[in-house]
Amino acid sequence: MIDHDKNVLMNLRIKQSEKTLSETSFLIENKLLALAVNRIYYSIFYAISAVSIKDNFSTSKHKRLLGWFNKNYIYCGLLSKEYGKMIYASYENREKSDYDFLFEMTKEEIIKYFELAKEFVAEIKKLLEITNQP
Repeated sequence: MIDHDKNVLMNLRIKQSEKTLSETSFLIENKLLALAVNRIYYSIFYAISAVSIKDNFSTSKHKRLLGWFNKNYIYCGLLSKEYGKMIYASYENREKSDYDFLFEMTKEEIIKYFELAKEFVAEIKKLLEITNQP
């Protein structure tokens, strides 16, 4: 893939991540908490997908993408281990929220993950700016 094309795709994924965060804010304000949990995870997923484009990594499996990201960006110290914990917790929360009708999170818990997701997306944007320098 040509670098210009990669940059376009990475930027589209970041914009998708930011749009999803914006949707999450609306969902929390309107007490649509199960949907907010889903959107928090996907905002993280889209940001990680942008990084995978940069590194030419492709998979159709969410867990494989998360594992690749943790190995290449969390475990090696490029990003905080707290983000690694947050990524997996958000994945599990999303799965439970989508498929386990007994699962509930408090608004406060959801807001905590929402704030962490916003920080994470900002860090990914910085990371992509740094790694895209000529």
